[in-house]
Amino acid sequence: MIRCLIYIDPSETESSLDLIEAARQLHGDAFEVTGVLCSALDQTLPNVFDRLMLVAYPANGCIDPAQVADTMQALHWKDKFQSILIPATPFGRMLAPRLAMLLGTGLVADITKIRRTDEGVVVIRPAYSGSLMACIRFIGDGPMMMSVRPNVFRDMVKEERTMRIETLQPRTNGVGIEQIEVRPKQSSYDIRESEVLVSGGGGIAKSFAKIERLAELLGGKAAASRKLVDAGVAPRSIQVGQSGKTVNPELYIALGINGAIQHIEGIKGAKHIISVNINKDAPLTSLSDIVVEGDADRFLDQLIRRIQQHKSE
Repeated sequence: MIRCLIYIDPSETESSLDLIEAARQLHGDAFEVTGVLCSALDQTLPNVFDRLMLVAYPANGCIDPAQVADTMQALHWKDKFQSILIPATPFGRMLAPRLAMLLGTGLVADITKIRRTDEGVVVIRPAYSGSLMACIRFIGDGPMMMSVRPNVFRDMVKEERTMRIETLQPRTNGVGIEQIEVRPKQSSYDIRESEVLVSGGGGIAKSFAKIERLAELLGGKAAASRKLVDAGVAPRSIQVGQSGKTVNPELYIALGINGAIQHIEGIKGAKHIISVNINKDAPLTSLSDIVVEGDADRFLDQLIRRIQQHKSE
């Protein structure tokens, strides 16, 4: 039986559970999946694993990537997994290279697609700041190891499994880390959680305040292409695309965005797309449900005025 090991980030469990679909695309339908949860919290997960290994670390072990890597290394030596998948969360990005080094295996970071071919498995990830997509083939005995970008395999149906819950004894190296202080996170929003996104590109750099106003009127959030972020108009936290965030909104309104390949990859899960551009042949228009040929700034003014009028009536 093919075995797959998935690390569950306790701070982003949904992104971690999405890795089960990544494992299915990697191995087909016949595989056994084991999840590892290292957390001091009492978390309830759905029955989507064959085995769920609970690890209770003393002190701050669960937030120490070195200790978690040691524990997962010992588990792999015992069970010999064919693949190890880790979510590309902030903690996952620290854990994955440490574990790969301990296992002496290769690591493909931040993957966005998986393909199975006659010649083997190919994984795809953005390269050169998202300007091109790299196709990487696994060779050798493995394990195949990768970190998976959050939100890429979202909304896939997860098969119900008969889950066995076991306790895994943590490995500690006697060093550990000390938590000095905890600072409250600054108020912000995650564009991946919004059902409506109004996104601006280079064609509307001077009107970003209007984008935020339209997003507010529609009950959504403002987003931006890389051009606006590089120009300092918008923060990187709301950048959409391969070098930003992959989003899956119900409605994506693209204003003045041509749609380079890295941006299109970041919105491929959007249910409906409306694009506004003076160039009706821009790459993004071919994916859009509605295309408005014209000035995005003027479109913003008229749509905001129309919505405000409708609300007042």
